[in-house]
Amino acid sequence: MTPILAVENLTIHRGAADLVRDIAWSVRPAEHWVILGANGSGKTSLLRALGGYLPPSSGEVHLLGETFGEADWRELRTRLGFVSASVAQLLHDEDIALEIVAGGRRAMAGYWGRLSSRDRATAREWLAELDAAGLAAKPWQILSQGERQRVLIARALMARPRLLLLDEPCAGLDPVARERFLATVQRLGSRHDAVPLVLVTHHVEEILPVFTHALVLRRGRVFASGPLRDVITEAVLAAAFEAPLRLIRRRGRYRIEPRREPVTPQG
Repeated sequence: MTPILAVENLTIHRGAADLVRDIAWSVRPAEHWVILGANGSGKTSLLRALGGYLPPSSGEVHLLGETFGEADWRELRTRLGFVSASVAQLLHDEDIALEIVAGGRRAMAGYWGRLSSRDRATAREWLAELDAAGLAAKPWQILSQGERQRVLIARALMARPRLLLLDEPCAGLDPVARERFLATVQRLGSRHDAVPLVLVTHHVEEILPVFTHALVLRRGRVFASGPLRDVITEAVLAAAFEAPLRLIRRRGRYRIEPRREPVTPQG
């Protein structure tokens, strides 16, 4: 199948440092990906490049058959759902949830102009789908972090995107809110008309049964990539996080525990 997204030899320099280097990766229909790696491994830089927010120094990014630098990325961005702290920072405290969601149809922060009856109805449908119907009239400033994340996903889905990018969406959530949010992601990815998902995280606990593939980054490079069962292993994760660990899988979910290194006798 033709990839929805294809990255070819992507490198991003900032000063003397490489944020990512020689990334080759693609996402095809019906695939749900996790991008995993330690802090500083290049996960967020890669995602920002995909959204057109961080221009590549070399290499190419192809989205829906179009190439970054040759197509109008502002238009393409409306077909790419993006949930990130950088999007949240553009919203105003007084914006109500319904208008925030409706603004996603044109990739706007909030909603400019008069809200059409069609956009109002569609925004309400997405809020209801995400168990957030009761938030429609509430302003951004009083929403909890978990409520904000559900509103941002509804906003991203408003334009019926071809790909949904989730950049560390569980950051700042307490354990209960995190599990509620992850249950929402699992449900979205399990729909018969599901949008392919890409989740960026450094917590294996957030890898859900619905995910099919994983991309593991280490120091800005691809360390492993492919079907989840082949990539999420003790050996791969220990090398990626540069620490001995034990990987535990139970009921389709993962967790890791540190593994003590043997003590070498002295003398």
